[in-house]
Amino acid sequence: MKILSLCPSNTELVEYLGFTDMLAGVDDYSDWPDRISRLPRLGPDLSINMDKVEKLEPDLVLASLSVPGMEKNVAELEKRQIPHIVLNPQSLADIEQDLILTAEKIGKPERGILAAEEFAAKIEAIKLISSSIENKPSLYWEWWPKPVFTPGKVNWLTEISEISGGMNLFRDIELASVQTDWEDVLNRQPDYICLAWVGVRREKVNPDIVLKRPGWSEMEAVKQNRILVLEEEFFCRPSPRLIEGAIKLAKKIHPQAFSKI
Repeated sequence: MKILSLCPSNTELVEYLGFTDMLAGVDDYSDWPDRISRLPRLGPDLSINMDKVEKLEPDLVLASLSVPGMEKNVAELEKRQIPHIVLNPQSLADIEQDLILTAEKIGKPERGILAAEEFAAKIEAIKLISSSIENKPSLYWEWWPKPVFTPGKVNWLTEISEISGGMNLFRDIELASVQTDWEDVLNRQPDYICLAWVGVRREKVNPDIVLKRPGWSEMEAVKQNRILVLEEEFFCRPSPRLIEGAIKLAKKIHPQAFSKI
């Protein structure tokens, strides 16, 4: 079967299922696993080259609505009658179901069930440790610095925060993504500042940027140097790799409790 993936999270889902050898093309931003580096590139996830997609004659295209603006890709796939499925994961449970659905469409349903079970078991193992943690710090997640975007309640990072032994600072807002401002964050006084900017490599993010924001140098999280610069690929993409992110985060905020995982 010849599969095309139109965004990084879908590419990572295929790898988790063990079907990367079936990939015949990926979007420009897919960067994992390494062996996809020689595959044809289909354009940025918001501007996929559909002529290229059609020319490759795929058996299945994995589209997504995980980023606003991807709707036009889906509309074009439908218009051209290219076989596809549309994933739109917003939670860990959604990712689990996407593993099952994708494997079914590929014709290997048993692999999807097994992968989903493995994924769920990893989550439960982390939850088991965090359930015994009493002090759960608040985490301010920054997806973009200006204007400020941060995940709200309806988002996988709220779950990742919880299973890692923390709390999303903006869990009170019933949205997947919240546009706020520096003053709002300052007033909420997070215990940790987690910088994970979408599409920006970790080494390109300078944590000193927060010192230039009005009042932030007096924030306890800044005074205590609790600023975490995190890999966007482990936190900003709704794929099974979020579990790797959860473990990395847990070891940073609760090193003792998670020392053996």
